[in-house]
Amino acid sequence: MVDGRPVRLLSGALHYFRVHEEQWPHRLRMLRAMGLNCVETYVPWDLHEPAPGRYADVEALGRFLDAAGEAGLWAIVRPGPYICAEWDNGGLPYWLTAAVGSRVRTGDPAYLGPVERWLRRLLPQVAARQIGRGGPVIMVQVENEYGSYGSDLPYLTTLAALLRACGIDVPLFTSDGPEDHMLTGGSVPGVLATVNFGSGARAAFATLREHRAGGPLMCMEFWCGWFDHWGAPPVVRDPADAADALREILECGASVNIYMAHGGTNFAGRAGANRAGALHEGALEPDVTSYDYGAPVDEAGRPTEKFWLFREVLAGYREGPLPEVPPAPPVLGDGPVRVELEGWAPLDEVMDALGGPETRTPMPPSFEELGVDRGLVRYRVAVPGPRRPYPLTLSGLRDLAVVQIDGVRAGVLRKEDPVLAEPVGGPAVVEAWVESLGRVNYGPRTGEPKGITGGFLHERQYLHGVRARGLRLDAFDDAAAVAALPFRAPAWPGARGLYRGAFDVGSPGDARLSLPGWTRGFVWVNGFCLGRYWAVGPQESLFVPGPVLRAGRNEVWVLELEGAGEGHVRLV
Repeated sequence: MVDGRPVRLLSGALHYFRVHEEQWPHRLRMLRAMGLNCVETYVPWDLHEPAPGRYADVEALGRFLDAAGEAGLWAIVRPGPYICAEWDNGGLPYWLTAAVGSRVRTGDPAYLGPVERWLRRLLPQVAARQIGRGGPVIMVQVENEYGSYGSDLPYLTTLAALLRACGIDVPLFTSDGPEDHMLTGGSVPGVLATVNFGSGARAAFATLREHRAGGPLMCMEFWCGWFDHWGAPPVVRDPADAADALREILECGASVNIYMAHGGTNFAGRAGANRAGALHEGALEPDVTSYDYGAPVDEAGRPTEKFWLFREVLAGYREGPLPEVPPAPPVLGDGPVRVELEGWAPLDEVMDALGGPETRTPMPPSFEELGVDRGLVRYRVAVPGPRRPYPLTLSGLRDLAVVQIDGVRAGVLRKEDPVLAEPVGGPAVVEAWVESLGRVNYGPRTGEPKGITGGFLHERQYLHGVRARGLRLDAFDDAAAVAALPFRAPAWPGARGLYRGAFDVGSPGDARLSLPGWTRGFVWVNGFCLGRYWAVGPQESLFVPGPVLRAGRNEVWVLELEGAGEGHVRLV
């Protein structure tokens, strides 16, 4: 009920942290033009509290809500503390999950204490922008899909009470899959229960009615597409099929939140990951940088076939004509730009200059113990000698490791294949460069540590005396430190390391950047981290928001972690 009359929420998910701020107004106008009257966003705790008590631009949420109101949209806020969202660690700070382990998302005081501190810091800007106070916020979520994870009802009840104590007086809600164990585990008495699904609305709502006899019906996540994993085929959903599923939701008299209406991008290496298998104990499945999601508004903000079909469906549930579709943002006006990379700093030198202090411990420290959220760690250990060759195993390896023996590459290992192909004799020096490919964001493995969580096994013997140094991705935020690196002319094909080049732009605008022949790493344009690239696909280029470029001189950095290809990158 709004102003005494019932309303149907026609909402779409658009995460402010996945869209360049200068492009928020355009994306919000696109949602209005599709026929929506509301926007939904998560809030990633880890982005805004990178270290305990140290906050980073928490006010971005308030600015986004103001932009939503200016666009004529209501807003649904899903503040977490856990958000899933295919986001690194499900939005939970790595320093918190490292400390509390499996007690996350429960009523354990070691977890709830930081949660309360965070929400009391975050929520005043939400409370001040509720519809009763002239703002757009119409609903706020209690946790997120909790029934897929746990059954700690006192924890959920405590969170709901905390939201109220922080001044939230609009309706609260939970969202879960339309299954008995999920609804019983994730629902809170007196709080609206909603369901998430991609099709089969009548059956899903029937299950919800078995648990809640009355109250509004809402699909809080109508999955109109899906996300992609590195090394797997792209997921594609037929637009007409998605439009039929949306129509069925609305024919049930329900409200809807289209997930995603506009997906955006996992900038700065913040994409999450899944683990395969029914118990989530299989291979890591890292998410790609693009969060296009097959959404009706694509990664670059353009309408797709799905947009036009959804607009046609939604038009039947709106009063009056829909707004005109805004023109697409400007694109790079200079045609293809070939950027020659003319400077190179070896990876070892980059690590020594920008990395944290080197530690020496009997066993390998995790990323969390080294204070690394996103980035890589160099582990070094000596094989005593003389001794004959034995198999070398990286026990407890997370993600992926590039291994060198006495400075010569010996292989690339993963959790499911942690043994070098060739045995190693002694004496020798072993280096393992381990990269975090994204923390698990869903299921019981959420919060698992990164790095090497077991040890270096030579045959069955642990190799002790491990030296480790971490390189955080945000070390590259220090442009002066990057500029001070000992760059030199590279040889091609290139070795691992940081490459740089410069290019001129006459007419800035949205572009895509491709790296022909390059293997795996990260790209920055004018100091803005576009995210991870990886030759395994399916993503073949990175989205460059127009506001990142500037008329005149621009700079690009490429951090290649395995082996560089051709001596240039391309913007188109």
